[in-house]
Amino acid sequence: MNVDLEIKNLKLGEKVKNLRRQKRQTLRKVSEKSGLSIALLSQIENHTVSPPVATLLKISRALEVNIGYFFREEEAQERPVVVRRGERRKVFRHRYVQQGGSGYKYESLAYTKNSKHMEPFLVEFAPCKKENLLFLNHGGEEFLFLFGGRLSFYYKEEEIVLEAGDSLYFDSAGAHAFRALNGRKAQAIVVVYSEGVD
Repeated sequence: MNVDLEIKNLKLGEKVKNLRRQKRQTLRKVSEKSGLSIALLSQIENHTVSPPVATLLKISRALEVNIGYFFREEEAQERPVVVRRGERRKVFRHRYVQQGGSGYKYESLAYTKNSKHMEPFLVEFAPCKKENLLFLNHGGEEFLFLFGGRLSFYYKEEEIVLEAGDSLYFDSAGAHAFRALNGRKAQAIVVVYSEGVD
């Protein structure tokens, strides 16, 4: 199944819209709370745009749910969750602003568990030019373990080069970006913790 079809099957826009209405929030109110434009929120709700992780985190905080709410299909019992290799969900394709690369691909590794404080992903980073980077920020923290390729991590004014086997932990409220180096893709496990959402 291709990424776009899997994203469509998640019905992210429908879940955002239903939750917003359930909480009796207008697009304007969610826009004010999340810092995202009304136009972007409307495009997400109408499945015109697929939101990257940082955007979905801002929406989840504005609507006071964990980001995992948007990945689940049904209520899971409180038990250990196993996601088999062939069951991983490709949940995002985040493209760079310009045509310098295909961006990031995210696969959710624990989408069947609803009540959790962390959201683990398998992420593939594409190579791109430095000038094509899109810096993101969202409340919370992130942990990354790079297991394949080389990766440049940009945090505010700093650049850190990571090699396979390196790990990284940072406050994701600071503007940050990634790009794979040497013209090859890089792969990592990324765990996102969104503070303030139970």
